[in-house]
Amino acid sequence: MSILILGLGNLVMTDDALGSRTIVELEKRYRFPASVALLDGGTLGLDLLPRLEGIDKLLVIDALQMGAAAGSVFRLAGEEVPRAFANKLSVHQMGLQDLLAVAELQGHLPPQLVVWGAQSASIEMGMEMTPKVAAAMEEVIAGVVRELTDWGAAPRQAA
Repeated sequence: MSILILGLGNLVMTDDALGSRTIVELEKRYRFPASVALLDGGTLGLDLLPRLEGIDKLLVIDALQMGAAAGSVFRLAGEEVPRAFANKLSVHQMGLQDLLAVAELQGHLPPQLVVWGAQSASIEMGMEMTPKVAAAMEEVIAGVVRELTDWGAAPRQAA
């Protein structure tokens, strides 16, 4: 089984950095089984396509636009994911939507797809996430760890 944890985000656009910053924190705090790869996908879009080949489970971390209170955490799975991105609920909806569509056409769409994210408050230029989204990152990290544990790929705390 091969698992890819893909964080999306732009580090200079406040809450848009959620996915990228979460990947950094996960790498600091945990050690992962060999079957788990972490990738800060930034804003690469279709350039990430080769990374999906041979992946059984894809876990995406991203800032979301769900029309909810800032910092609200969401888990989307299965059929919810394409619907969510078709409705432009992610800050990176076009890049990710295109990536998933092309991966499916090429037969490389991972059989299991889960998105963890938080409602952004701001995607303006800035180096810091808003306090509500920064706090929500802890819940996203906990959700990712639970997801991996449920998938039989529990990370260990870093020493």
